[in-house]
Amino acid sequence: MPAKVIEILSSEEIRRTLTRLASEIIEKSGDLSQVVLIGIHTRGVPIANQLAEQIKLLENFQIPVGAIDVTFYRDDLDRVSTRTPAKTQIPLDLTGKTVILVDDVIYKGRTIRAALNAVLEYGRPETIRLLVLVDRGHRELPIHPDFTGKDLPTAKEEKVKVYLQDTDIKDSVELIRP
Repeated sequence: MPAKVIEILSSEEIRRTLTRLASEIIEKSGDLSQVVLIGIHTRGVPIANQLAEQIKLLENFQIPVGAIDVTFYRDDLDRVSTRTPAKTQIPLDLTGKTVILVDDVIYKGRTIRAALNAVLEYGRPETIRLLVLVDRGHRELPIHPDFTGKDLPTAKEEKVKVYLQDTDIKDSVELIRP
């Protein structure tokens, strides 16, 4: 029996969600000059860039954006598919900054744990927050996002696939049921 694909967020819904998340960042962060967005490769990077663009539109302030690859910080490399690591680009010393880690989907929390370890190599932030487009639950670690685009309770055998124009030629979030 073929898998069933259900669209959870359309392109327009993703745009609206990112606008809301940008507004939440502005509201909860206080001094935007201390905020740095760090996207986790692969799809967290374009999400971080889109958030920075939206914040610039809303507040006329450009937040620095970086990118981090967590491949070599993972504790589960034997269980996840590997890819060629992408380049980590951190625009400034993170010491004393409010770092907002940005990822597309949070599931077990292992990617975020790896990202926390990686970020600390670039300074000692005042605060590290987490923003995800989709939270599907099933955490193995005590990690919870501070900013969530969509809560999507799933069964463990289901998958959530995020497509973004920058990497996939379309914007969509889909739930795949086996």
